[in-house]
Amino acid sequence: MSTQIPVSHMAFVRARAGRSAELGARLSALIEPSRSAPGCLSFALQHSQCDPELWLVSGFWVNQQAMTAYFSSPAMDIFAELVQEMVVNSLDFHTFKDVSVGQALSHPQAPVHKLAG
Repeated sequence: MSTQIPVSHMAFVRARAGRSAELGARLSALIEPSRSAPGCLSFALQHSQCDPELWLVSGFWVNQQAMTAYFSSPAMDIFAELVQEMVVNSLDFHTFKDVSVGQALSHPQAPVHKLAG
């Protein structure tokens, strides 16, 4: 029997000057549909307390398959739209998985997904 390994994603989204409120409003549309997506354990949108242009979108999933399925869903189209419409200045997207102490100490190299900026 295989054990499911929880995974997560974090997207640091920086608005173009003067477009942070618009970015926040559009990203907030992701919250409820994402929370009800199959396999979603938690989903949040946060706004930086010290940088008015910076937003954080994070999700925690029961396993890689659930997160991958979510990434293939129409909900993710919003990121391409925000980049194309020049609402976003930069978008740094990262995925994570739980690791053992031994894995953490070995410092594995993982790719960084920088989508814009």
